[in-house]
Amino acid sequence: MNKRIILGIIVVSFTAGLACGQTFGDIYEKSIPNAKKIDYSFLREAEVIWSKRFYRMIDLREKVNHSLYYPTDKTNDGRQNLISILLDEIKSGNVTPFDAFDTSISKTYEDIETQMGARERTIQIPIDAFGNTKDSTIMDEANPNEVKQYMLYEEWYFDKKLSKLDVRIIAICPYWLGMDPQTGQTQRIPLFWIKFDDIRNVLATKEVFMTNNDAQRISFDDLFMQRRFSSIIFGESNVFNDRYINEYTVGKSSLFEADRIKMELFDFEHDLWEY
Repeated sequence: MNKRIILGIIVVSFTAGLACGQTFGDIYEKSIPNAKKIDYSFLREAEVIWSKRFYRMIDLREKVNHSLYYPTDKTNDGRQNLISILLDEIKSGNVTPFDAFDTSISKTYEDIETQMGARERTIQIPIDAFGNTKDSTIMDEANPNEVKQYMLYEEWYFDKKLSKLDVRIIAICPYWLGMDPQTGQTQRIPLFWIKFDDIRNVLATKEVFMTNNDAQRISFDDLFMQRRFSSIIFGESNVFNDRYINEYTVGKSSLFEADRIKMELFDFEHDLWEY
């Protein structure tokens, strides 16, 4: 039998088996779909003796962050990636997105779709063998799968009551890295800011795939609260209106500056316990 035919049979059989596994459900009832977020402990101003705000970039092209990017399509068992969850909540009106450059301005779902590539385009199509053409209007659909980075805005603080250096995520901003059909150049567009507390309830009910152990899956809220992601510091609160690192450094210098800020935070925590 032709080797290609055999390979095709194997692929079809494997795919059918995978779909079957996703369709028939679980052998026990899972708690995540009914889970609720864990509320933060009450924090008084007098208990915070030090705090600093940071911008932190998560790149979904890193292997450790694939749980935030996949699956690109909703699975039969209801799993979604992070951007699909955020867009569903925005579309249903449950949360309000704010402009990436002016957070005093709210955005609509249609605005976000346009930024992700949804637009009308006029192209020329041939109508005969003599080279004559006519205009034809096509509609490009939004492509949320090109969201491959997230910016976190977070605050690190020292709680003297608990004698603990802790962190709370304030907001999150997806970045769309798609192709401009007119110029053929890659675009990097910040789509919107959304308050992290506004989406924690739904993130707590959405399951994240954990490699090597299907019995130990966690929610998206758990993933962020347990810091199970890789990231790089992109900026910090400063006298220059919280400018990003790449606004005053270039190339490798940006990475060195990010490491310097990271080490400052690490050294601060270390020095708290150094006698």
